[in-house]
Amino acid sequence: MNRLKLLLAATFLLGAQMVAAQTAAPLKLATKFDMPAAVKGRFDHLGVDIGGNRLFVVGEEAAQVLVFDLSTGKYVRAIKVDHPHAVLYREDLQRIYITDEGKGVLNIYDGKTYDLVKTVPLKVDTDSIGYDPATHYLYIDNGGDNAHETFTMLSVVDTTAATKLADIKVDGDTLEAMALEKSGDRLFLNNPAKNEVEVIDRKTNKIATVWPVKMGKGNATMALDESAHRLFVGCRSGAIVIFDSQSGKELQSVPVGKGVDDLMFDPASKRIYATSGGTGEVDVYQETDPDHYKSLGNVPSGPGAKTGLLVPQLSRLFVAVPPKGTTPGEVYVYQVQ
Repeated sequence: MNRLKLLLAATFLLGAQMVAAQTAAPLKLATKFDMPAAVKGRFDHLGVDIGGNRLFVVGEEAAQVLVFDLSTGKYVRAIKVDHPHAVLYREDLQRIYITDEGKGVLNIYDGKTYDLVKTVPLKVDTDSIGYDPATHYLYIDNGGDNAHETFTMLSVVDTTAATKLADIKVDGDTLEAMALEKSGDRLFLNNPAKNEVEVIDRKTNKIATVWPVKMGKGNATMALDESAHRLFVGCRSGAIVIFDSQSGKELQSVPVGKGVDDLMFDPASKRIYATSGGTGEVDVYQETDPDHYKSLGNVPSGPGAKTGLLVPQLSRLFVAVPPKGTTPGEVYVYQVQ
């Protein structure tokens, strides 16, 4: 009888452990980086310098990009920018690239001294970026409604020469995030003004085709699973719309928090991470195959925490949480489980 009881207890314990493993949160809050109390307002996108142990956080309304030491979590300094939106670091050149909406430029800084090296003129409302590491070309949307125009430019900048190469004119006064394929020459671009995805040929710098987004509204962010031919379009209405990236057909949608502003896909784990400011959460999905997506749950972040950065090399997800009342802003650092 005692042996039977022990066997039953062991079986129960094993079952409980299996259930716990299956229901474990996909992210665990590892630490928080404290921001200076003087930094107010919303945050936009983040960037990383892995070799130099630096995290860049765009303080959109604070007119600065905050620099943190990844190894200690300490605030290092700020880079003053009129109205920043996106940041890229090129480790090989030790250069920091920051878009400035207010002045309508791309600012290029020395990665060691933080001195401004060069400015590439664009249009007012210089915003989102997409980077091609093969050519070192940076694609930047600029112009549109804030420039009092009914069209928007997608500009191509050679980050090595620090010069603009081309402008691609897109009908619609607002553009958002984009995704670039590595195995081909296509760039997928969110056009929320027309609720569609522009498919651009990077060889000709022309729009090849257009895909309507019908399963969601306010398409703002994007990620790509190139191996499975799936394009994920995050919509602020509260959905990720999944496209066949070969045919352009809408396949399905899965729910996320409203106000999603960053969408990240990890090819190794086949996971999708979505940061939503409206609900203050990170939604995580597991791609079991190209046609099936399982929710791994959502993890609380903070009100208005709309942007994040997944760094698979560190198994970390960073989320910028804006200040609330007398509580300063923070960077939530999640360990990927």
